[in-house]
Amino acid sequence: MGASLILGGARSGKSRYAQRMAESAASDGRRPVYVATGEAGDAEMAERIATHRTERGERWRNLEAPLDLAGALASLRRDDIAVVDCLTLWLSNSMLAEDGRHEARLRALPAAIAACPARLWLVSNEVGWGVVPDNALARRFRDEAGRLHQQLADMVEEVVLVVAGLPLFLKRAPDRAGRGAT
Repeated sequence: MGASLILGGARSGKSRYAQRMAESAASDGRRPVYVATGEAGDAEMAERIATHRTERGERWRNLEAPLDLAGALASLRRDDIAVVDCLTLWLSNSMLAEDGRHEARLRALPAAIAACPARLWLVSNEVGWGVVPDNALARRFRDEAGRLHQQLADMVEEVVLVVAGLPLFLKRAPDRAGRGAT
C-alpha cells in the first residue's frame, strides 16, 4: 500500500507526525498498529514507553519488534495502517544483539518493507548532522543508519524531514492522478 520514511532529530516531532498521519488514514474506523522497536532497558526508558502508550490510548494496537522487524512487517495485513517507531532503535538493538544475525536483519528489512501490504510510516532519527562520534561503535552506527536511510529513501514513496514539528517533504508520493504531488 505504500511507505513513508519520516526522519528528524531527537524530539523533532517525527513520531507525532507519523501517528497523526496514521490516525488520519484510519479515520474509517480501522485500528492503527504501533510497531515498537524500543525496549525498557532502564527505568527512564520504561517510563517513556508507558507514557507513549498512554498518549496513544486504546485505539492503537501495539506490536513489539525490537529485533525481528521483518517478521513483524510480514504479520501485517492489507487493511493495516502502521507506524514503525523507530528504525534507529531497531538498528542499535540489532548491532548490539551479539547473535550473528545483524547483517541478515539488515538485508531482510528492505524486502520486508517492499512486500508489506500495510500502509507504513517508518520513523527514524537523522544522526548524521552532529559531530563525528569519538568511538568506533558510534561511528559504525552513524554510518549504518545513513546507509539504511539512503536505501529506504530510494524505495519508499515519500520521505519527510520533520524539524520543530514541521514536515519538510523531501520526496512526495504521486497524487491520485499519477502526477507528482507539489
